[in-house]
Amino acid sequence: KFIGNLENITFTEGFLESKEHGGFLFVMPTFQKLDDLELPKTPFLCGILIQKQEVPWAKVFPIRLMLRLGAEYGVYPTPLTSIRHRKPLFGERGHTVMNLLVDLRNYQYTLHTIDNLFIHMEMGRSCIKIPLNRYNEVMKVMNTSNEHVISIGASFSAEADSHLVCVQNSDGVYQTQANSSTGQPRKVTGASFVVFNGALKTSSGFLAKSSIVEDGLMVQITPETMEGLRQALRGKKDFKITCGKVDSGDLREYVDICWVQNEEKTNMRITSPIDGKSMEGTQNEKIVQEGDFEMDGKLIKCTEVFYLVKASELCSHPPYQFAKEIALACCAALCHHLKTLKNNGMNKIGLRVSMDTDMVEYQAGSGGQLLPQHYLNDLDSALIPVIHGGTSDATKLPLEIELIFFITESLMM
Repeated sequence: KFIGNLENITFTEGFLESKEHGGFLFVMPTFQKLDDLELPKTPFLCGILIQKQEVPWAKVFPIRLMLRLGAEYGVYPTPLTSIRHRKPLFGERGHTVMNLLVDLRNYQYTLHTIDNLFIHMEMGRSCIKIPLNRYNEVMKVMNTSNEHVISIGASFSAEADSHLVCVQNSDGVYQTQANSSTGQPRKVTGASFVVFNGALKTSSGFLAKSSIVEDGLMVQITPETMEGLRQALRGKKDFKITCGKVDSGDLREYVDICWVQNEEKTNMRITSPIDGKSMEGTQNEKIVQEGDFEMDGKLIKCTEVFYLVKASELCSHPPYQFAKEIALACCAALCHHLKTLKNNGMNKIGLRVSMDTDMVEYQAGSGGQLLPQHYLNDLDSALIPVIHGGTSDATKLPLEIELIFFITESLMM
């Protein structure tokens, strides 16, 4: 199973001599000290052992559990070590705002979390930063929400110096704390979600209301303001919500919705398995592969594609379908060699395809070395027809993509 940041593996039976252990929550290290630890090559994830009663939060709203662990053990944003036989940090669900936003019972739906969307709260102002390249995801949230409520999950922000934490006390009541990276007074505090509720009556005497609820931000607005917000989001326009009483003069707070270029560097420290070339800042996409390629108890899967040509030079739609066709051809070609490849330590393979009007070539490698020739012979016969099919449309050239494959143990052994 392939696991990403803030994803989980859960157990149905006991583990490490305890029936209370529920699984692992996987996190990408950020501010934690990693001195004196023997670490694998980046990128890597750390698995934190979680308790059975914490599993629902790991499944539907993992950032809440991650930050709560950090507050409990005095690490920001979360510890990377596991503590066995500890008390669970969440108990019976009780009255939480999340009962309205996620399915904590059957996990049929959850809060849509948008990568690199950040909620920053400062004195008198909250700013919701939406990356321009996540516009389609924002539209998906709008199209699936009802007319009165828009709710969005946020990412953990490395720009904030602290973060809201939701704590459930011994009576089951949910309360708000904050955990800080420095222990110093907080300037910018991150939040984990925002809810815009468009049911505020004009007769309430408020322009809008902004308040902290658990580890998120609740913004109550009038139906007219909600309509303005929806139009702004559809048009990728910034939008300012003024909060406070109609007659309160200068006592105002503001909620700013801002579209931003994605400032976060993507794919930090990620390099190509072919030749160690840096992938930092390169646009990439997960690949959903149809069908399994298994042989001798091993399985090969393509997990993602990197678009090495600059985004400005790409056609309006990255060639995802073409990348999938190449991935399937490569899996079919290497299927007979999986055991040998894995036994020789070549379990992560890169395939780079470069195409222009007068040039077509590919390279395949692992661990910084090109694959031996006998593998390339099989790849030639599988890939060349697919690649030449992709050069027929000159409007989509030049094109350079790199696909990443992993060889793992098959569960069907």
